[in-house]
Amino acid sequence: MAIVERLDKISNGRRTLGIRNPATLEDLGEIEVATEQDVREAVARARAAQPAWEAIGVEERAKYMWKLRDRLIERQDEIVDMVTKESGKTRIEALMMEVFACCDFITYWSKHAKKSLADRRGRVHLMRPMKYLKFVYRPHGVVGIITPWNGPIALALNPSVQALLAGNAVVLKPSEVTPFSTDILKDMMDEVGVPSDIFQVIVGDGETGGALLESGVDKISFTGSVATGRKIGEACGRNLIPCTLELGGKDPAIICSDVNLDRAANGVTFNAFFNTGQVCMSVERIYVVDDIADEFIGKVVDNAKALRQGAAGEFDVGSICMERQIGIIDRHVVDAREKGATIHTGGRRNPDLKGLFYEPTVISGVTHDMLIAREETFGPVMPIIRVKTEEEALELANDTDYGLTASVWTKDIKKGESLARRINAGSVVINDASLTYGILEAQFGGVKNSGVGRVNGAGALHAYCYEQPIIIDRFGRDTEPNWYPFTLKDYEGMQKALKFLYKTPIGRWMA
Repeated sequence: MAIVERLDKISNGRRTLGIRNPATLEDLGEIEVATEQDVREAVARARAAQPAWEAIGVEERAKYMWKLRDRLIERQDEIVDMVTKESGKTRIEALMMEVFACCDFITYWSKHAKKSLADRRGRVHLMRPMKYLKFVYRPHGVVGIITPWNGPIALALNPSVQALLAGNAVVLKPSEVTPFSTDILKDMMDEVGVPSDIFQVIVGDGETGGALLESGVDKISFTGSVATGRKIGEACGRNLIPCTLELGGKDPAIICSDVNLDRAANGVTFNAFFNTGQVCMSVERIYVVDDIADEFIGKVVDNAKALRQGAAGEFDVGSICMERQIGIIDRHVVDAREKGATIHTGGRRNPDLKGLFYEPTVISGVTHDMLIAREETFGPVMPIIRVKTEEEALELANDTDYGLTASVWTKDIKKGESLARRINAGSVVINDASLTYGILEAQFGGVKNSGVGRVNGAGALHAYCYEQPIIIDRFGRDTEPNWYPFTLKDYEGMQKALKFLYKTPIGRWMA
């Protein structure tokens, strides 16, 4: 259920897409593309149903989420089977990303929702004795969520749970590459009693996503490519609705000279090849100091050669999800080879496997004039760049249009933190990588071309609300000093107040 080649055709007046397994090239069915009218009707149903969902309160909404978590556990084998067929990833990757992480998402947000969304009291500094302030969190209304193929359930469920707990209705548009995993998610939502119009799924390609942008939703949450993110940001700006855009990365790893070499080599190997490198947080550039570079390269090459690639049984690295992505990977590798880089292992489609398999690849001698150092590869490729100093590594790490995550590998934590503070990235990990999305206490998002807005962290549920201040008068007097009529005495009194508040020590303290 990953598209190897798209089979567009018209059936009963409606467009359909054929889907194939990327690892076996087996035909796995087809989907019917939702039309603009379908999308508008779904949003209208969501808008009609949303007020009742908001009215039941956050504790009641959380009860549905707890039930959903239980269903995930009960149906885990079915989920893993479906995701591996759709995406070609390993079973343990599917279990880790699409079941384990999702159970954690639901548990964490459901535990914290009541406190996070509770009204809070505020102070009014100049009118402190007369007024008081309350902040309440109101859901946006109907949230459109557009998700990618590399984490078909996890990257759909995390924002959906946040939006639902906040009191919104959700219209989810999953990737056309992995549509059937989301069918299971919708089925589980229905099973636990989430009203059918509160969580809806519309399937289709970019045409369907474009219709969702113009359907009158109140917010868009998007995870995907920079090119598509730009179009979505433009549409949201035109329609004056908020959006969260979690886009691509070209994430650097800085390997310092004092590093634990075994940990760094093992960690970078995992974080470059996990999910066949199809993760926005994958390590895609490695900067290693010269005096340890040869030993480091030797270790990661040995690690890469030991990885087992396959479609059945026990294996470490799965297939690429789409034929188009294979083309991007190969273009980057060929460009690097032609410009003088050394391919230590891999560097080609796996000739021993039928499907969309690209061998785990390690390349050294990479320079910043190569595509593989500048463009997102999104595949099982580890480009290594030798540097003279850690300062040079830092300079090159920042020489990019991306800024999602980064990592620093060193035994000196103080030095690691100092380097981390100077990397232009949304988050940095020391002596590990690719962690931030799963650390729910931390905000996740990028700078530069890697996105707009943040997910997770303390304000995660607030991102699906607007904060509504309510200012309350304490005493209900007949008039206020600044109300009509205006008099010269009022003018003079205001001048005295200005002088007192901003020119005297006690006044400045009060203000």
